[in-house]
Amino acid sequence: MLLPGALQGGGRTFERGVEAYALRLKADTAERDRSYAEALEIADSLRMRPLAAHCHLGLGTLYRRTGKREQAEKHFTTATTMYREMGMMYWLEKAEAVIAESR
Repeated sequence: MLLPGALQGGGRTFERGVEAYALRLKADTAERDRSYAEALEIADSLRMRPLAAHCHLGLGTLYRRTGKREQAEKHFTTATTMYREMGMMYWLEKAEAVIAESR
């Protein structure tokens, strides 16, 4: 879903949104923490809440794998809260399954 005016101003908002999604995909393969952080920053600035929630879930998964449990819990909590607030039940269930695996 595009934000109102997303294609105005030379499409800069749209381009930044695409950049945020690309960074999230990059985070799934290499330079993970930095890519997730960059994608999250852009998603937050553009109010792309679903993407931000996905980034939090990705960061939680990454930190869990690297033994950073406190950071992982913070991101998992943020992701599940956001999914719940947005009514994204499929993703909420998916996130809860990922969290359950880590315990």
